[in-house]
Amino acid sequence: MKIICIGRNYSEHIKELNNTLPELPVFFMKPESALLRGNLPFFYPAFSNDIHYEVELVLRVSKVGKNINIKHAHTYYNGIGVGIDFTARDLQQEAKQKGLPWEIAKSFDFSAPVSEFLPLDEISDLNNIHFGLYKNDQLVQDGFSSQMIFSFDMIISYVSRFVTLKMGDMIYTGTPSGVGPVIIGDKLEAFIEERKLLLCNIR
Repeated sequence: MKIICIGRNYSEHIKELNNTLPELPVFFMKPESALLRGNLPFFYPAFSNDIHYEVELVLRVSKVGKNINIKHAHTYYNGIGVGIDFTARDLQQEAKQKGLPWEIAKSFDFSAPVSEFLPLDEISDLNNIHFGLYKNDQLVQDGFSSQMIFSFDMIISYVSRFVTLKMGDMIYTGTPSGVGPVIIGDKLEAFIEERKLLLCNIR
């Protein structure tokens, strides 16, 4: 099982980080050890002083696929959840300045909390899913899948040109604006269509 993460997929988030608009999907990976399930707490790692949250819709891949035609891409996932892509922003910035890869800032243990997955028939409109994140009961991220630069189907088709998708893989599809830091004692709650599906306490 692998975790594929799409970066720079919401224009307002691109603006808030002063990044450039991509012409094609940008993706990176997290290892299976990054998963954090069952609403377990996230323990702030000693190697960073600037961990940020990024809420994302997550697709669950349902079958093996390679070089998937975009018109068939919708048949390759069978569930949608919500997850958090934790980022060590200080380590990421240092790596960027040195022109180095920044997996160190994205792929560390437990950096990918994820909720249960909802069957597709429980989502009223896959093209306009409402989702977001509360931090200490205050709404900090609020987005819709319709705001994505690259759709679910485009992501699946494009990524499968380079990486074979397998059953159980997860695809984090990008974050809307409003990302920010967490500190010990914070409470994060992520939702899809007003259903709170993910709780993550920072310890």
